Amino acid sequence: MSDPRPTQPSSAEAESRPWFALWTRSRHEQVVRDQLEQKAIEAFLPTVAKWSRWKDRRKKIDWPLFPGYCFARFHTQDRLRVLTCAGVVSIVSFEGGEPAPIPAREIESIRLLVESSLAFDPCPLIKEGDLVEVVHGPLRGVTGRLMRKNDKARLVLSVDLIGQAVSVDVDAADVRTF
Repeated sequence: MSDPRPTQPSSAEAESRPWFALWTRSRHEQVVRDQLEQKAIEAFLPTVAKWSRWKDRRKKIDWPLFPGYCFARFHTQDRLRVLTCAGVVSIVSFEGGEPAPIPAREIESIRLLVESSLAFDPCPLIKEGDLVEVVHGPLRGVTGRLMRKNDKARLVLSVDLIGQAVSVDVDAADVRTF
C-alpha cells in the first residue's frame, strides 16, 4: 500500500517551478497557504505584525503583507489542485487566461525582507506621473500629480485652465493613487 501523504519535491525540482500569485477571498490568505502546504505545493504568505484592537484588549497579530493574495510555486498543469483549495478565487493571469508567472527574484526579495529584522510597511505601487491623493497630514484630501518618489514625493498641484502649477514635497507614505 502506498503512503497517502504528499511527498516534498527535491529543491532542484521545486526551483524549476514558477511562482504565481493567487487571488484569495477576503481574510482567507492563511487558509489557502495551509491547504497548499497540505497538498505539498510550496506556498509563501508574507506577513507584517500589526496591533489589532478589540473592545477589551489589544494584541499584536500577523497580517498579510498583500491582503487578498498568497503566492504558490507549481507547474501550470497542477493549477486544478491549486484552484480547488477553499478560499482561492483565481490565479492571477494574463488577458488570455494563462497564469502569469512572477520572477523568482521578486519573491525571494520579499522573503528576505520579511525574514530580516528591518522595519517595513506595505505601500501602494506608485509611479511618477500618477494622479495621487494625500491621505494623511495637513494636505489631506489634496490631489495632484506625483513627480518624484524617494523618501519624499514631489506633488504638483495645477490649475489647468490658466496653465499654472505649484509643487510641494510630501511624505511618500501619505499619498495613494486613485
